[in-house]
Amino acid sequence: MTGVIIAFLCLLLGLFLQKQQNLPIEKTTKWVNAYLLNIVLPALALLYIPQIEPGWNLLLPISSAWLTFLGSWLIFGMLGKALRWDNQTIGCLVIVAGLANTSFLGFPVVEGLYGKEALPIALLIDQGGSFLLVSSLAILVGSIYSHQEGNLRTIPLKILRFPPFSFLLVTITMSILGWKTPEFLLPIVSLIGKTMAPVAIFAIGLKFSIDFDSLSSKYYWFGMGYRLLLAPLVVWLIYRNFLPENSLEFKVTVLESGMAPMITGSIVAIQYGLKPKLATLLAGLGIPISILSLMVWYYFLG
Repeated sequence: MTGVIIAFLCLLLGLFLQKQQNLPIEKTTKWVNAYLLNIVLPALALLYIPQIEPGWNLLLPISSAWLTFLGSWLIFGMLGKALRWDNQTIGCLVIVAGLANTSFLGFPVVEGLYGKEALPIALLIDQGGSFLLVSSLAILVGSIYSHQEGNLRTIPLKILRFPPFSFLLVTITMSILGWKTPEFLLPIVSLIGKTMAPVAIFAIGLKFSIDFDSLSSKYYWFGMGYRLLLAPLVVWLIYRNFLPENSLEFKVTVLESGMAPMITGSIVAIQYGLKPKLATLLAGLGIPISILSLMVWYYFLG
């Protein structure tokens, strides 16, 4: 409950500072985003990824996050091309609608509905799925859909130079080799990691605004429709063939697939200039809207 209160206060602070004319909002937003992407994400990689022991039993829950992200890329890529959407809109929807808020929203919801025994499953989906995706494929999508003509050849270099991706490669190697993060680093990276949710919410507050045009935008409802309805429906249809429908693994996997858009995903979209207003609206307003859809999914799953 304390974390929710702190996050709410950070949102209010961001909204308050947004209205201050003497504050350089764009520069402040850039600094906050740089902190999240270049410091917090690498810290979280060091904290969690080396602790994951590779095994085939992990693949089913983890793969659901990858399935829904690739599905987002396929659907919005094809739809955008057919309807002649601009690249920034397509890239924004692929990233923000393709990534679920499996930790900040997912952990407390899953624990509240299914108990502490469901948390390890949620953690696997978040760290092996959402977190790896936002540090890898989301960066690729951002690079592709934000590029200027003639700069495609620079995409691999941009990805390799991106600190979260570099740390991701290092920590995956550590996990495969069985190397753990040194003990003396754990308190430091844990402390940094705890700032993720409040600082990300603060960043949303700096850019968040609601108007009738935004809420009536077809792009917003396409994104929300995919994230809250279609993504968990696809996971339910496919994974019921591999997991017992009354099992905790199945229920948590489907429910995590229906979480609101990932806040960090919106930060990546903003960093690459992919419709910042749409990205913040999807992530910010997505959380309260998703509470209703998650309850529907919860009762549907039994």
